[in-house]
Amino acid sequence: MLSARFRPWHLVPFSVKYARLRLRRRPVLVTFEVTMRCNARCGFCDYWKTPADRKAAELRSFADAARAFDPMIVTFSGGEPLLRPDLEEVVATVDRAIRWKWMTLITHGAMLTPERAQALWDAGITQFSVSLDYRDERHDRARGIPGLAARILANAERIRAAGMTVRFNTVIKDDNLDEVMPLVRTAAAMRVGVNLSVYTDFKNGNEAHLLRAEHHARLEALVQELLAFKRQRRGIISNSDHYLEHIPRWVRGEMTEPCRSGQDTVHIDPYGSIRRCPDFPADGPWPEYAGYAPIRCDRCYYACRGEAQAPLRADRFLDLLASP
Repeated sequence: MLSARFRPWHLVPFSVKYARLRLRRRPVLVTFEVTMRCNARCGFCDYWKTPADRKAAELRSFADAARAFDPMIVTFSGGEPLLRPDLEEVVATVDRAIRWKWMTLITHGAMLTPERAQALWDAGITQFSVSLDYRDERHDRARGIPGLAARILANAERIRAAGMTVRFNTVIKDDNLDEVMPLVRTAAAMRVGVNLSVYTDFKNGNEAHLLRAEHHARLEALVQELLAFKRQRRGIISNSDHYLEHIPRWVRGEMTEPCRSGQDTVHIDPYGSIRRCPDFPADGPWPEYAGYAPIRCDRCYYACRGEAQAPLRADRFLDLLASP
């Protein structure tokens, strides 16, 4: 989806920066995990078990790391980043540290009011990415927050109406295959976007929502529906065609390409350590980063992996320029 802050002529400096990062073999995307604390109770994630006293060890600024990596895409994540009362200043210092970047905030949305969104937008956020796997109380139960789905839908519409960019982050799971297309159509009616990933048990071993052999046919049909929708209505589904096309391959266990996490993307945690992937252990202080080699790992097919490895086909530029 085209951000309210993005204009077609911005493609030129962004393209130059992208080429420079690739030539220097530097990450295009840097994720700042600003806290490991969370007030949801998701079954696939253990961040909510992070002790409250870890707050004292969290970095007050990520500006030095931002300046050193100078990425094209910056993501602020957690845990739940909105638990930080100083998040606006954290975002603003990164915004001042680098030029020509796209800055996204990933949140479960329970605390993302239109007022807080405006403050973060003013600090430099380009897009709000809100987790939403179902449109009803199933999402509330999955996150352990009553009334969450209705709150997300209501606030997303208000935030979008105020001229800010919103995207739903939806994870394809065993029990929401029939919910994905209705959710995409709801997003289109609201003029917000959707980004899809596939469920994995890599984070904490919870196999409850894995897609199995009995889901393969329905998944193939869903992917074809998603691709057809994209061709009719560019700008709503932000995944590349390449990523969507390869989801069934990963689910069937046929993906053998090395993962380039750590080359195209890196994660910096709240305590200043770097890691190649959100589900890998930290490897030491971020200033010691010297690059990572590709690895043979097929434990996930997150969008951050799949999109970083997707070729620059024409559909990606069409998606970027389209506006709902």
